[in-house]
Amino acid sequence: MDMSFVTRAGCLISAGFLLIGTPALAQQSGTADAAHDHAHDHAHDHAHDHAMDDIRKGIFDDAQIQPRALSDWEGDWQSVYPLLQDGTLDPVMAHKAESGKKTAEEYHAYYEIGYRTDVDRIVIDGGSVTFYRGDQAVQGTYEDDGFEVLTYESGNRGVRFIFAKTAGDDAAPGFIQFSDHGIFPEKAGHYHLYWGDDRAALLEEVTNWPTYYPSALTAAEVAEEMLAH
Repeated sequence: MDMSFVTRAGCLISAGFLLIGTPALAQQSGTADAAHDHAHDHAHDHAHDHAMDDIRKGIFDDAQIQPRALSDWEGDWQSVYPLLQDGTLDPVMAHKAESGKKTAEEYHAYYEIGYRTDVDRIVIDGGSVTFYRGDQAVQGTYEDDGFEVLTYESGNRGVRFIFAKTAGDDAAPGFIQFSDHGIFPEKAGHYHLYWGDDRAALLEEVTNWPTYYPSALTAAEVAEEMLAH
């Protein structure tokens, strides 16, 4: 037998094995890399979600707070108080009672005080804020006036982002203070708003917090949003 032929054949077979085997190894390596990237992304997203949950619950460090512009609340907004009164939010109250410390009726009474307002619509456009009471409207132009950190009886904290009136109707409030459970720039999905002419006195108000959702949402959609959170 020609041993040189055997040697050449063996080399060809070995080379073929390497050529065939290399893509498989590369595929395995790529799969492992993809799995690692997916695990890393999942862990990062989980950590981010957990951090955001803490912030929403009022658990954060002062260093995390950043100034916010009025544009974070820009849009056309509806009060949820009429929805509480007409029964639309009854399922929300019942849902809270399932895991909370109050009955549905007690939650309804609590939010009756919290949501109460005669300002049924607010439109924010640039620096302009217009308050609607039925067909009557008053408008003011507002500029950033900093923020204040509040500590509640529960031990959790909140941030009020404050804007002062610089022009507009006399009847428009001198100050507006936003609270939406956020502490740095982001578009609000809803918010609680405090308004009046005494900046310091407003910071003492913790029982009445008129709440607004986008006017584009139907009553049922507002209820769905609340149930989801």
